[in-house]
Amino acid sequence: MNADQKMRQSTSASAYGARAGTGTGIGSGTGDGDPAGRVRRFWSERRVPAGIVALAIAAVSGLLLYDVAAVRSGRRAMGWRDWLADELASRPLDNAWIMGGAALLAALGVWMVILAMAPGLRGLLPMRAPESGPGSGPGAEAEAPVRAGIDRTSAGLVLRDRAMEVPGVRSARVDVGRRRIRARALAHFRDLDEVRADLDAALHEGIRQLGLARPPALSVHVRRSAKSKG
Repeated sequence: MNADQKMRQSTSASAYGARAGTGTGIGSGTGDGDPAGRVRRFWSERRVPAGIVALAIAAVSGLLLYDVAAVRSGRRAMGWRDWLADELASRPLDNAWIMGGAALLAALGVWMVILAMAPGLRGLLPMRAPESGPGSGPGAEAEAPVRAGIDRTSAGLVLRDRAMEVPGVRSARVDVGRRRIRARALAHFRDLDEVRADLDAALHEGIRQLGLARPPALSVHVRRSAKSKG
């Protein structure tokens, strides 16, 4: 069968933003309309980077302190310290090496401040806080709130399973981001618009059941499988 005899591939794509105020809960913080801003992202504790920076600072400080103590006791300073002192004393402030080193250190400092202010854990999506039961009393309110999250890869696998349950879907791929979920599917029978509509409804229901604090927007793309042409 040549290319002229093949059926032209049909592609159906739709992009959907977050739905606010609907019964599916997409775009709302909870199922009953609570604002999603109450649930914050998880913050990384950053133990390993903090430990590395602390060890580096301790090593440099210890070496400098040892050299200062040696000079105070009558010994000669280390070669690197003499070289650094001579370079700083002989080079003017408008020297290219001085300005370049200062700019590099400033950029490094700004980058570290930005990293310190960022929450981290980009692969973890926060979920809605569980509602208090009807029998919760003052003692229950004093307990620490429970926080839950789901990995983006795990959420993608859950939504992919929901997509494979739609009649007509041969294969599917779901990429979950922090702000958008992109679903791509191959259909081997049924009309593409019908498959896309059912897939869109199934994925919206799956996103609602995930219980995310900030449900991402959904983008659905469906095309015909190459094996089903002809």
